[in-house]
Amino acid sequence: MYDDASFYTFMPSAAPQEDRQTTPKHKRRQSLLKQPNEDSQANERTLDAIGEPSTDATHPAAPPKATLNRRAQSYSDFHHAAKAVLDRDVNPEQRKASGSYEDIKDDLEFMDWYDGLENDLLDASHEEYTNYQKQLDLYSSHLDSLLSDSTNTLDLLTSLSDSFKSVETQTTSFQKQCEGLTREQKRLTQLADEITQNLKYYSFLEPVTRRLNAPGAGSLVRSQEFSSMLARLDECLEYMAAHPEHREASTYRSRYRMLMTRGLTLIRVNFVNGLKDVSSDVMKRIAERQLNDTTMSALLYAKFRVGASELKEVVQEIRKRTVRAPGANAGGESEYLGLMNELYANYSATRAKLIIPWITKKIRDVAVAPSTSKELVPFARNSISYMREMCTYEYDLWREWFDGEDGLYDFLESACEPLYDELRPRIIHENEILKLCELCTLLQTRYMHNQDDDEPLAANELDFSVLIQPALEDAQTRLVFRTQAILRDEIERYKPKPDVLDYPACNRKVSLSGSKNQRSATSGRKVSNAEATTPMPKTPMIVEGGDSLDGQWGFDTQAAFQGWYPTLRKAIWLLSRIYRLVNSTVFDDLAHQIVHQTTLSLHHASTLISTNHTRADSHLFLIKHLLILKQQIVAFDIEYVVTPDINIDFSGVTNTFYELRERGGFFDPRNLWKRMGGNLLPKVVENMLDAKVELDGRLRGVITDFTTGSADRITNPISETATAKKGLDPLKAVNQIKAITEKEVPLLRKKLDEYLDDRRTKETLVSAVQDLVVQRYETFYEGQMRGKNGASSSRRASKKGKGREDEVWDVDMFEEWAGGVFRVGKVLGREDEGEEEGDDGFMSDGGSGTVSF
Repeated sequence: MYDDASFYTFMPSAAPQEDRQTTPKHKRRQSLLKQPNEDSQANERTLDAIGEPSTDATHPAAPPKATLNRRAQSYSDFHHAAKAVLDRDVNPEQRKASGSYEDIKDDLEFMDWYDGLENDLLDASHEEYTNYQKQLDLYSSHLDSLLSDSTNTLDLLTSLSDSFKSVETQTTSFQKQCEGLTREQKRLTQLADEITQNLKYYSFLEPVTRRLNAPGAGSLVRSQEFSSMLARLDECLEYMAAHPEHREASTYRSRYRMLMTRGLTLIRVNFVNGLKDVSSDVMKRIAERQLNDTTMSALLYAKFRVGASELKEVVQEIRKRTVRAPGANAGGESEYLGLMNELYANYSATRAKLIIPWITKKIRDVAVAPSTSKELVPFARNSISYMREMCTYEYDLWREWFDGEDGLYDFLESACEPLYDELRPRIIHENEILKLCELCTLLQTRYMHNQDDDEPLAANELDFSVLIQPALEDAQTRLVFRTQAILRDEIERYKPKPDVLDYPACNRKVSLSGSKNQRSATSGRKVSNAEATTPMPKTPMIVEGGDSLDGQWGFDTQAAFQGWYPTLRKAIWLLSRIYRLVNSTVFDDLAHQIVHQTTLSLHHASTLISTNHTRADSHLFLIKHLLILKQQIVAFDIEYVVTPDINIDFSGVTNTFYELRERGGFFDPRNLWKRMGGNLLPKVVENMLDAKVELDGRLRGVITDFTTGSADRITNPISETATAKKGLDPLKAVNQIKAITEKEVPLLRKKLDEYLDDRRTKETLVSAVQDLVVQRYETFYEGQMRGKNGASSSRRASKKGKGREDEVWDVDMFEEWAGGVFRVGKVLGREDEGEEEGDDGFMSDGGSGTVSF
């Protein structure tokens, strides 16, 4: 129950510390009869050291003071203490009565002494147990006291614990009540704040109504207080729009909107009055006396800059409310945009009254000047430069009055009306296409902003191209009209004179002029006969400037154009003039029309040449000019995607009615219904006009006609008509072909030299004629092999080696012989060897003679 150390700690030490250190280890004690009498004295000393338990009234049941004495090793340690207690309890009279052995005198005393001795011995034998019992009683009483104290303490602690729990319960309940009260206080405080916050949007109505409807409300427009009041109105409107569930929200919103309109109207009135005051002052000074340019500029601009910044801040209150709110309908118009437009219109009208008369006077002065009165381009240059300067001044002044460019360009366009009124009639009455082209170039290069430029316009820079765009459109429209007129009069309706169609005489004239130019050149190289004699340009040409045909090309145009047909020369000139001056779509459409009409004109000229000259001349004329046209249009970047030319064909309707009238069933409804699904309704016809495809097709066709005609003359003895006759001698026909070939090939090359300058083109055509001749000979030879005399002919046919004159050659031998006569490619110089494509876009496929683009 209790550990050994704590059970005896309160007992006093039986001997001093020094005595305990010298005390020997425990030994078994002797019996009481053998113990000496000295033990009683030692027991007394030991018992005095132990002492009695305190019987003080202040500590009735307190245990003795605890010490650090070591626990006794065994029960024998209590012997001396118990003996001392027993000796102390013996009555001294009794101890004295017993006396000692020497004092015995008789038997009676001896018996008394002996009885006393027995009692003493008996008591001595029970002394240890008695002492131990007393000690146990002492411990028991002490433990009973501890148990009683512990029980009392536990009862007290239990009572305290119950009290603490009760206090804790009450405290928790009180805390919850306090927290609830705190939350309620916060809710009520927040509710009160919200009510106050909401009420301020309603309570603001009366004071702002009094302020805006007061007689002197207009004087507050330029103050900071007025701007703050408008800002409060914006907040109130936003609040009413955000809380439509409030009882009076719609009513207050409409009233606040009326007050906002009233405030912005006061701004408009103040702005108009301020602008009117400045304008009246300026107009009064202008009317009083004649002013020079410097004084006029000071009045028109310096005077208007004085109060511009202050009015700009006031106008900004209207402008920032014209911006559409986020999430608003994109198609809807801002609520106060009308007020801002009124300000723009009022400012524009005021400035127009001041500057338009001045601009009109200056434009008229330029128009009557000697250097610009009759010339379109100088007038346009001077007048547009003046207008650009004026527009720049007006742009800078506008930026000082307003923030933004809304309505600015409308005002500047109205200011440019005097320029348009003077320039537009001059453009309409201008017939010279060169001047129109020069005007378009001037407008595009000096005044138009190129959208492809990497550097865009600055944020506060005038875009003058918007203002000059109408003049450029007028010039381009007139240019397109004059181009169509020239196309119609000088290309489509061109009627050539006889000397123009005198081919190849025209080529000889060009050759002579080219020879003179070549002889005048200081060169040590010997000119071969195969080189070009006409100084025709080998690369596409684009006119960049100049008013004459001699100055607009990079070479001798008179010598170059002498060999060109007039419609071709005019077509290339037109394309070069309008290139990059009109819209790309418009240019593509015009280019297709020009190329198409030029192709038709060249084909018509070729037909006329064939009536007075050979068909070879007409074919070579057409080939030469189509090649030049194909070569020149490459430089113009024509997009060959043409919109369909839609026409309505009523021929079916007229034919149907004519047929019904002839048959006599014109008024029969059944006949009308029968024809309704056929030809009675008009047809929509789409004609796709692709000039390049048309040009390539005509070029292929004329080359085919030329090569076929040349081959027909050579292979006439073996043609289908000749072979169909009876009695045809194959050997004689072959000999005739050889003779005609040897005669026609030099004539063919000579004819090609008269028209064409490019050697590769000529060799390509000769190769095509050779291939066609060999092909027809092969057809003839195969037909003879399948004929009646096929066996005999086969016996006389030569197989390999040099052919004999009295034999019919096979195809391989005839082809080898024809290659030696035509000599395709052998007349070309070394510099042309290995090339695969000629300058004119033809390609020669080896020796086959096929022509391709």
